[in-house]
Amino acid sequence: METRERPVARIAILAAVLALAVPPAAFAGKGPGGGGTGGSNSVALVLVNSSDAVPNWGETVTFKVSSTAQYPSVETTCHQNGTSVYTHSAGFYPTYPWPWAQNFVLSSYAWTGGAADCTAKLYTMNSKGGSVILATLGFHVYP
Repeated sequence: METRERPVARIAILAAVLALAVPPAAFAGKGPGGGGTGGSNSVALVLVNSSDAVPNWGETVTFKVSSTAQYPSVETTCHQNGTSVYTHSAGFYPTYPWPWAQNFVLSSYAWTGGAADCTAKLYTMNSKGGSVILATLGFHVYP
C-alpha cells in the first residue's frame, strides 16, 4: 500500500529548512555600534559624537564597511511615522579615496527633531546601472 504525505507536512518541512538556511540576524541590525551582514559583506554603525552611546537626532554617525565589492557605498534613509525625512549616501571604496565626507549628520530640512527609524544599505552598482544590496542595518535614532 502506497502512503502519501500531506501537503501541509511538506510545507512545514520546507519552511523549517528555509528558516534554518537564512538566519534572521543576517538581515537585522544589532543596535548602536552593531552590524548588519549579508554573506561576506557587512556594515556597522559608528557613533562619531554621541553623548550617550546611542545615535541621537542632530548627531553624526559613519559606518565601518567590509565588502568584497570594488566600489561599495552606504545609503541611509530615516523615517518618522512612515514619512521619509532623511536620505544620504557615501562611497566607502577600499582602493579609491571617496572625495567627500563619509559622515552622516542625522537631521535634514524635513527632519527638524524627534526620533526616527533608519536603515543603512551597503550596496554596489551592477554592470547594467542598477544597484545590488550587499547588507542592511536597521537602527533607531533617539530624539
